[in-house]
Amino acid sequence: MFMIILFLSARSRRHQTLLSHIKTQLWLTSNNNNSSMTAQPTYWKVLTRRKVLPNDGIEGDTKLNRVLGLFDLTALGVGSTLGAGVYVLAGQIARDQAGPSVILSFAIAALASLLAGVCYAEFGARVPKAGSAYVYSYVCIGEFAAFVIGWNLMLEYIIGTASVCRGISLYLDTLINDTLKHTFAEIAPMNVSFLGSYFDFFAFGLVIVFGVALAFGVETSALANNFCTSLNIFILSFVIIAGAIKANFSNWSIDPHTVNTTITSVNDIGAGGFFPFGFAGTLKGAATCFFGFVGFDCIATTGEEVRNPRRNIPRSILLSLLIIFLCYFGVSTVLTLMVPYYEQDPNAPLPFAFKQVGWTFAMWVVAIGGLVGLLASLFGALFPLPRVMYSMAEDGLLFPFLGKISPRFRVPVGGSIFAALFTSLMAGLFDLQQLVSLLSIGTLLAYSVVAISIAILRYMESTEGSDCESGTQPLTENSMLTSSGTRITVKAVLFQLFNIKRIDTPTSLSTRIVGTLIVVFCLLSLGIGVILNEAYDALLQNQLWALILLPILILLSLLVLVAICMQPREPIIKTFRVPLVPLLPAVSVFINIYLMLQLDAMTWVRFGVWMAIGLSIYFFYGLPNSLRQLKRQRNGWQKMKKNNTFYQSI
Repeated sequence: MFMIILFLSARSRRHQTLLSHIKTQLWLTSNNNNSSMTAQPTYWKVLTRRKVLPNDGIEGDTKLNRVLGLFDLTALGVGSTLGAGVYVLAGQIARDQAGPSVILSFAIAALASLLAGVCYAEFGARVPKAGSAYVYSYVCIGEFAAFVIGWNLMLEYIIGTASVCRGISLYLDTLINDTLKHTFAEIAPMNVSFLGSYFDFFAFGLVIVFGVALAFGVETSALANNFCTSLNIFILSFVIIAGAIKANFSNWSIDPHTVNTTITSVNDIGAGGFFPFGFAGTLKGAATCFFGFVGFDCIATTGEEVRNPRRNIPRSILLSLLIIFLCYFGVSTVLTLMVPYYEQDPNAPLPFAFKQVGWTFAMWVVAIGGLVGLLASLFGALFPLPRVMYSMAEDGLLFPFLGKISPRFRVPVGGSIFAALFTSLMAGLFDLQQLVSLLSIGTLLAYSVVAISIAILRYMESTEGSDCESGTQPLTENSMLTSSGTRITVKAVLFQLFNIKRIDTPTSLSTRIVGTLIVVFCLLSLGIGVILNEAYDALLQNQLWALILLPILILLSLLVLVAICMQPREPIIKTFRVPLVPLLPAVSVFINIYLMLQLDAMTWVRFGVWMAIGLSIYFFYGLPNSLRQLKRQRNGWQKMKKNNTFYQSI
């Protein structure tokens, strides 16, 4: 009798546990999605719905292979950023824009990149999923914004990989007297205006080799990248130490009147000294230097392949930015101390500098370093592309074969091979010099959306089941624009805008107010950027309209930030957090918008063509697919609701 009672008691406990789990799931679903699930799904709800990231399994459940550690991630970020730019960029900017103050240009650019880096670091800790800025915008803004960002990330990585391959081909060709160029021009000449003069078989094959290597083993590929990046850092350390031995501090205080008139007639040497082109030249150089830090965001695409991502992703992003800045700062310092800024070679400044001081053997060390840096940069550019495709295909926004995972290697094989084939055609066919600026739009737009998402996330309405201690939050598939809540009146908006009632927990109304204020700030930042970019001469000439309009826009921007600060915030969590929100994200957004305004009109035209292709895919495939998925979820929720009374009665 005792055994029968014990058996029935145990069975009852298991039964109650199961029912408790079912009721919890029903409550979590109905608590947040009641109005959105009972209503008929519409295209607008699909466009604005946010991605669901459940607390359970956000780190554990993944189809990919978690093999990357802190060193692997740091090497990936450093390698993808320190390509040929570190061997070329400092000399170009020193000669034409900033002079010896190029070191301050790199410091300013590093600070601007750090603002974007800390935003990526927080999201990498809170949302450790594959997809980088695509997933972050899906979580905080909505599906349509996420697709736009994901499509632009694909553009960034495709053009980046193709341009690096072209760079390797040209770099190697200079070492072997243009043998590749002459051979390919004879075999496969192309006489089309918007294509290259010949099909580059070397660049085509290089992408295929690296793409196949990535498709069949992340761990082995990461070891190769670690070796190339470590060798690159070693060579750059040699350059800095050797250059410091030959440093001449008089090159930082040159008097233009003592310079040979033959040089001054050919080159604009400015006013001499440390700021030969003024501080404006230093800032102009900083805008160019900023693109030398592009590439670290590839770390954020590895969220499902990292061991302990909540700790390693933020640390690796910040550590890689520190190493990159030290390399740029050190190289630019010794370069301008070895050779006067006006004598810099814009194409190969480091070999030229060592040749000038009589160290010809160092030229070959630098040549090897440039090639190794390009190889590491190629890995960093090609690695994140299939991860973004995989994440978008998993969400049904791209075709399913791009998200297919190899059960043996646990990598997106379909996406890797497709990315390699498409990028190899771009590298072989196109002369990418005019397309490289497209990198800037994709990167700056992604940086801006990540910064905006951080501000939204900080003031987002939480659910009752959020786990603040673990730093996660069960986000639901509704939108800030369509979420249910109390009836909104003008009085309620004005009260909440200044937070008269001193509410300390985010609500649906406060979340929507923050979203609206962020949009207003972006528009004001755009206006300020347009004035600084297009009406700079009017400001210098003290024209009244410019002197009045600019302070008004700046004042309104500050008032918007103050209004955002007055809104209630989410509870403090233990994961890495961006400090000084919303100030730091706001500064990051303004810098990105201002830099995007520097791009020429043809770049925006090419960007428009790329977006037209992407939007066609989304509206004819992704959007209908998402609508069908939302209808299936609605039908499933209605079935659960129908049986809810039965479960509660038990």
